[in-house]
Amino acid sequence: MKNSQTITGWVEALQASGRYVFTREEAEAGLKASRMAVRAALRRFKQKGKIASPHRGFYVVVPPEYRATGCPPASWFIDDLMKYLGLYYYVSILSAAALHGAGHQQPMMFQVITDKAIRPMQAGKVHIEAHTSRTVAKMPVMNIETETGTMAVATPETTAYDVVRFYSAAGNWSNIATVLLELSEKLEADLLVDIASLVRLPDVQRLGYLLDFLGEAKLVEPLADWLAERRTTVVCLRTDLPKGATKIDSRWRLYPNEQLDIDL
Repeated sequence: MKNSQTITGWVEALQASGRYVFTREEAEAGLKASRMAVRAALRRFKQKGKIASPHRGFYVVVPPEYRATGCPPASWFIDDLMKYLGLYYYVSILSAAALHGAGHQQPMMFQVITDKAIRPMQAGKVHIEAHTSRTVAKMPVMNIETETGTMAVATPETTAYDVVRFYSAAGNWSNIATVLLELSEKLEADLLVDIASLVRLPDVQRLGYLLDFLGEAKLVEPLADWLAERRTTVVCLRTDLPKGATKIDSRWRLYPNEQLDIDL
């Protein structure tokens, strides 16, 4: 029995049923061949560009229209991949911002937040970048339909906090402010307050300052009232620079030690 022909038929049947992902264990069970023969067939299929593997043991079927990029978009398989890895997750930072219409700066990476640290993953030209948070299971998310199912995506409010919390993954602070400006029309003040207790106070201060800087008074007033009832410390917008000659913003107890340039 020629395993390459066997795997061709098996993968085509999988795709015909609407599935684009499978595990090595599923292939071994479905092909009814030895483990070594199946793994050799999978390697050959991967070399031909007909499947991709963002993580060992997990495979994605590559339709002809995605052969040039070596893999379909991460949205096709991210939910299945995270379930395979046993992780809580949601799509966030710039990837979520783009899905909510704040896509002025398209992310180079597909960004997710997970409850455990994992290394960056790549399949073809698709790059997946994971950041870790202990509050993944508590942060508000929404299920968005994809080409193959659904995926968990940060709500606009969760996204707003995440671009501040994971600022190094969102570019410089001017870029973050630009994203927040684009995102602001979808934000709700009461929902920002609801999430505030799930993140660090300095991140609430930074988000409040940035939205205030952007002139979003209605969004920040409830947040400022919430912060006023807590014991905060004075922080800098940029943690890697001294406060310099900047004057403190007393409302947010923050030194704006970065000049913001909105790129719109």
